[in-house]
Amino acid sequence: MAKPPVRSFSRYSLQALTLLGATLRAARIEKKMGTQALAERAGISRDLLRRIEKGEPRCEIGVVFELAAILGVPLFEPELGALQARTREAQARLSLLPKGVHAPRGEVKDDF
Repeated sequence: MAKPPVRSFSRYSLQALTLLGATLRAARIEKKMGTQALAERAGISRDLLRRIEKGEPRCEIGVVFELAAILGVPLFEPELGALQARTREAQARLSLLPKGVHAPRGEVKDDF
């Protein structure tokens, strides 16, 4: 059986994940919530929760967002209405952009 390819992550991504994990852990502790209680509420294992809190990059993003919602950690906007408005803005911006991006065909000659 072949091993999956090793995935590398930028230092920025790893640092951001560490910060997010620490922020979630701090919120859990401030709310006096144990790992087992939070894991059960989120429908995940304690092991997955611990990996997220340590900043493991291979955890499911949906689970991380759900933990943030449960713990009241705002990732984009603190209120649902503001988040919905920003989502509409992003969708409007996307509607103005091309549907896809293609690599340029052939060599570009820009030596006028």
